[in-house]
Amino acid sequence: MGDESWDDGVPADKGVLNDAVCRGAVCFLRRCHCPCATEVIAVKMVMAVIRPHKLAEVRQALAQIGIVGMTVSEVRGHGRQRGQVERYRGAEYVVDLLPKVKVEIAVPDAQVDEVVAAIVQSARTGEIGDGKVFVLSLDDCIRVRTGDRGEEAL
Repeated sequence: MGDESWDDGVPADKGVLNDAVCRGAVCFLRRCHCPCATEVIAVKMVMAVIRPHKLAEVRQALAQIGIVGMTVSEVRGHGRQRGQVERYRGAEYVVDLLPKVKVEIAVPDAQVDEVVAAIVQSARTGEIGDGKVFVLSLDDCIRVRTGDRGEEAL
């Protein structure tokens, strides 16, 4: 058993080989061959980068469709507008990285289109710099307190 190793390079003498016992955290990373490594969950991460003053409207729109859990971060960046020129005491300077807000929401596949529509409608001003919405697939979602996985963890 000393020369064998797990798929992730951990020596076999640190535990039982992956064919015999599930190692939990490794299965979360989908690196072993146990049954939970092949389980497919239907959860997506919707990530939106929007104007800061639109956050309240976006939260209200999401609450109306039953979404209450989210992560909000203050971020800075630019897209096509490449910043803006500001004047202060007669001097011009370029602000490259504009303040934005990033909203991250894990949702079941069935709600993705509804969530994206709510964000786009409530965040839109019609001007350059309104933001972007990204939809990413999640390998898994685990509630720390109970260990629930997948949609049950949302």
